[in-house]
Amino acid sequence: MTTSNPARPVRVVIVDDHAIFRTGLKADLHPAEVEVVGEAGDVDAAIRVIHETEPDVVLLDVHLPGGRGGGGAEVAASCQSLAPEVRFLAISVSDSAEDVVAVIRAGARGYVTKTISGPEVSDAVRRVAGGDAVFSPRLAGFVLDAFGTADVAVRDEELDLLSARELEVMRLIARGFTYREAAKDLFISVRTIETHVSNVLRKLQLSNRHELTRWAGERGLL
Repeated sequence: MTTSNPARPVRVVIVDDHAIFRTGLKADLHPAEVEVVGEAGDVDAAIRVIHETEPDVVLLDVHLPGGRGGGGAEVAASCQSLAPEVRFLAISVSDSAEDVVAVIRAGARGYVTKTISGPEVSDAVRRVAGGDAVFSPRLAGFVLDAFGTADVAVRDEELDLLSARELEVMRLIARGFTYREAAKDLFISVRTIETHVSNVLRKLQLSNRHELTRWAGERGLL
């Protein structure tokens, strides 16, 4: 099995049914940070290449031909025996909640849209290889709604007090993001982040971000 090593580029397999997109993406990735070790254009080829190369990260389109019709989610689910050494980052034109939730349920560690730039993809790949979960800002709420609130709401009504945006901000701050980093990640102002954090602490009756980190960790939200 391969493991992520900061001394070498992250080994990546690109899975997308459009050869032109794969070619353009390879050209945009930072060669010193990302090494493309394989590519595929359908479900069956993807599963085969991933098992043969055992990359650090698979850049995975959601809608793919072949297999049993499950697309990217089928690929991720079929390669779970390689986890956690092989991680999946979905990249798609789709920003529907259904697509996001399906591929995350199958095991993907993140989901970004194809409006993302080459340097941003390289950064997302590095973060996923390092164990982070990475989402385009407007998609994070889908994941928190489906996995954060849904998974713990039965035993923790406090989460229902927070809006989707407050959940996004809470999770970033609890993970150690500075206000400036969280603002950049969510494309909002630092002042707005400060307001959300203040509201979160008030609603949860917590005093500081250290208590917030402990609170989120106890609920599996980090």
